[in-house]
Amino acid sequence: MKILLTGSTGFIGSNFTRQALARGHQVAGLALANETLPADLPASDNMRWLRGTLDDAPWNEIEAFGADVCIHAAWITTPGVYLESPENFRFLESSKNFLARVRELGTKHIIGIGTCVEYKISGEPLSEEKTPVAPTTVYARCKNDLRLAMEAEAKAHGFTFCWARVFYPYGPGEHPSRLCSSIIQKLSRDEMIVLKTPDSTKDYIFIDDLAAALLTVLEKKFAGTINLGSGVGVSVREIAQTLVRMMGKTGLVSKANPPEVDPFGYVVADNSRLRRLGWQPAYTMAQGLQKLLEKHRSQ
Repeated sequence: MKILLTGSTGFIGSNFTRQALARGHQVAGLALANETLPADLPASDNMRWLRGTLDDAPWNEIEAFGADVCIHAAWITTPGVYLESPENFRFLESSKNFLARVRELGTKHIIGIGTCVEYKISGEPLSEEKTPVAPTTVYARCKNDLRLAMEAEAKAHGFTFCWARVFYPYGPGEHPSRLCSSIIQKLSRDEMIVLKTPDSTKDYIFIDDLAAALLTVLEKKFAGTINLGSGVGVSVREIAQTLVRMMGKTGLVSKANPPEVDPFGYVVADNSRLRRLGWQPAYTMAQGLQKLLEKHRSQ
């Protein structure tokens, strides 16, 4: 397939691109004019780099590429900032306009990247069919508004639309302030770590597994909403304990007293819909953390 990808140099986008190229797909990746491109993804017959933004896209090049599908992954994701940033509103409007133009150029299949925190968090596995949608952050509300707008457009204009709700990706290439990488860095410096929400349990999915899940959704031409998660919940405490064992550290981890309340204390996917498409994870949490640790050590 010919795949137009926004957010192509990001954590999800670049890893998806590697797998898509390995499967023989052609990718046109939209990247900012001043962005450094991944060194292992040079331009080739199957890899085109397009310079521009959602608001100022290279439409002549996009039209010439003739994408079969557009995967829209571009959004603000800066840890500690993105959940309440007013930039979310800009991305919402820019995304609507960009995807409308993509559709007008003849692309019949659009995949949007959503978020697990669009759901009402209840302490139960989150299901596309059963769990209510009740976003509480600006980020989640804007993502959900884009989904609603695109679903209405798909119904009115007859194109295929998929909304992929991503859970908690981790692995080599993640932002250094993400949970797993930040713990590794502190342990490597023998710094004390205080777990503010030790029992907070999330669905962490290794980045290679997430890329494979997204590729499965694309190749199966799935329409509708689908969870991209491992289906397994792991607590902050368990991650820290696993890394302590792997790194041979002792006495460096404690929990806050009292611990803080995490409004997203249990966020785990019901991924039965994804599994029915034939996807299975290739990595356990321990295996994924080992890969991440090896990457940090190599650097």
